Amino acid sequence: MRELNINDKTSGQRLNKFLFKYLDKAGASFVYKMLRKKNITLNDKKAKGDELLADGDVVKLFLSEETIEKFKTMSLREDKISRGAGFDLKVLYEDENIIAVHKPQGMLSQKAKDGDYSINEAIVDYCINNGRISDVDGFKPSVCNRLDRNTSGIILAGTSLHGSQSLSLLLKERKLDKYYYTIVEGQFDKALDASAYIRKDREYNKSYIIPVESYNNDKDYSLIRTCFTPICTGKQFSLIRVKLITGKSHQIRAHLAYLGYPIIGDYKYGSEGVNRYVRDNFKLKHQLLHAGQVFFPDGLEIRDTLPDVFLTVCESDMSISPGEEIYNI
Repeated sequence: MRELNINDKTSGQRLNKFLFKYLDKAGASFVYKMLRKKNITLNDKKAKGDELLADGDVVKLFLSEETIEKFKTMSLREDKISRGAGFDLKVLYEDENIIAVHKPQGMLSQKAKDGDYSINEAIVDYCINNGRISDVDGFKPSVCNRLDRNTSGIILAGTSLHGSQSLSLLLKERKLDKYYYTIVEGQFDKALDASAYIRKDREYNKSYIIPVESYNNDKDYSLIRTCFTPICTGKQFSLIRVKLITGKSHQIRAHLAYLGYPIIGDYKYGSEGVNRYVRDNFKLKHQLLHAGQVFFPDGLEIRDTLPDVFLTVCESDMSISPGEEIYNI
């Protein structure tokens, strides 16, 4: 018999959903059969599965350990991949329900295949090592927002069911103000609130933009809106802050390229000549895009400072020293 104690991380969900996640390799018919036969009970009583779990509830599995392990994915600790050894997770903010961390450039938000070690695995390992989650919780943290591999910055994840649900709802309802920072080609010297339509070509993993006036009700296109604010400009480049109103794949990169200000180092949407220049002069081999600020409706602000390469480019082209506060973050 295995006893599972419901806590604030796992309360607020229905029993069947909890069991489907805990015994994730078992079919629904098996779970409901065990409930009918009282091989799975809630607070020592027969349960249907639609009961809402509360903090302090006890779920008992009158099953052999072999059966439980047969229907359960490997434990959280066993899921740890050796590639993550030595990775130092930078935590920007945490409370009992959520965590915000820095994702370095070059790291995946979530693993694409077995063997990948993404920021999501790093968050899970951090929570295990700090006693914030365990196998008994039946809950595994998962990132709620994603960044491209070569985009750095703030990643948000729920460390409880409530935290995960709350973050997902805030993102869905666009109640989080998210600001990105980037350096673009050209002199971007006026604030711009721009709308357009975007289409994603999944075969080539590239997005295409058309102006609002050219839209002809093609369902492949989605309306986007992006706000751009220049911070400082130099002879060749401009440092700008970007606020996402909508959030489509490659929206910032494609929108800026469409407007004539491609992000430096962006080999998908950028200028070949400029990219060659920044690669030779700054060793920059990726787009310079950073998720630097998130504002919550309750006033919480989460910030992630600019990577050093931003300061190096600014110092070279805009006469700004690395020690100066070049943006309000």
